[in-house]
Amino acid sequence: MLTQRQLFLQHNAQTSPEPLMLEFVRAKGVYIYDSSDKKHLDLIAGIGVSNVGHCHPAVVEAIKAQAETYMHLMVYGEYVQTPQVNFAKALADILPKNLSCTYFLNSGTEAVEGAMKLAKRYTGRKGFIACKNAYHGSTQGAESLMESDFYSSGYGPFLPNVSFIQHNNLVDLEKITDEIAAVFIEPIQGEAGIRVADLEYMQALRAKCTATKTLLIFDEIQSGFGRSGKMFAFEHYDVVPDVLLLAKGIGGGMPIGAFISSLEIMSVLSHSPILGHMTTFGGHPVCCAAGLATLRTLVDNKIVDQVEEKGQLFKTLLKHPAIKEIRGKGLMLAVEFENFDINKKIIDACILDGVLSDWFLHCSNSMRIAPPLIITKQEIEEACEIILKNINLVSG
Repeated sequence: MLTQRQLFLQHNAQTSPEPLMLEFVRAKGVYIYDSSDKKHLDLIAGIGVSNVGHCHPAVVEAIKAQAETYMHLMVYGEYVQTPQVNFAKALADILPKNLSCTYFLNSGTEAVEGAMKLAKRYTGRKGFIACKNAYHGSTQGAESLMESDFYSSGYGPFLPNVSFIQHNNLVDLEKITDEIAAVFIEPIQGEAGIRVADLEYMQALRAKCTATKTLLIFDEIQSGFGRSGKMFAFEHYDVVPDVLLLAKGIGGGMPIGAFISSLEIMSVLSHSPILGHMTTFGGHPVCCAAGLATLRTLVDNKIVDQVEEKGQLFKTLLKHPAIKEIRGKGLMLAVEFENFDINKKIIDACILDGVLSDWFLHCSNSMRIAPPLIITKQEIEEACEIILKNINLVSG
């Protein structure tokens, strides 16, 4: 009889030569339990997915209720389905007026792809600008918005007419002209190692896009739904995008993404030709029900109001000569070490001690800290104690 690990290696497509091979059997709140029932404090929340924790009762109940009512009925956009309508209306209620129309999809990458098509169709332009060291997804279009050759090597050629600017560089904004359909940017860069944009930069970016009639598209796939200490990271800047991209944390653990804009802009997908963008399972009723339950949980329990204080507690407690810097907002943090080798040894040691973390695609010398937003102060203290213990062991 083959073990689950052996079956995993034989029948599940691999994404790296050396997967972690951690075998987990259940999860609850901020903990994931392995096959020996050892609990692990989850400091990455599935890469910013489980914002309200694993298997939150309200989310589980919404999933059960909707699954018993109906699941897939028809491709997205043709039938009036209550879970889709209610979730879209709830999002519109907490967003600025120009972000009132939502197109639901299956993932963040699909949200990027849909927004790329939307920008071309609405503006009639072909060019895009994105930031160096950004991460927008792994499909051909989304990966065209990523300047790094390391993760795209062997998979090109990608889309033409894409140029890149340095995140937080005011001079680079001159590259935005009336030939550009859209600028894609993460207000807080995730895989670059949590790089937070300056207020002056974001306001100048908004002004430049307005002046050139270029759509400003905020990728908040990681930073959205409370992770930065506000419901959406753009709220830190008094700036509103033309299109907002969401995924990861919005589904409470279920697969769902969205691109959101005004009714005027989104209407171009419906004609000349019709069905300008299509998806079979996007806006799945069960996922939308889970999303609405997640949103209500965040709002009703004022969870986002506590995020900044919790993030600050991590920064206060994680003091050590081996830590070069801690960057981020709220519970979207990067702890930087001298190099990848040190960082990896610390992360591996923490995993053995029951604390889960990882590093960033474009910043391998930094440890990711992005736990479920429901993490308590006591759990933060316990996590930091284990991290510091292992920094000492590794650094001597």
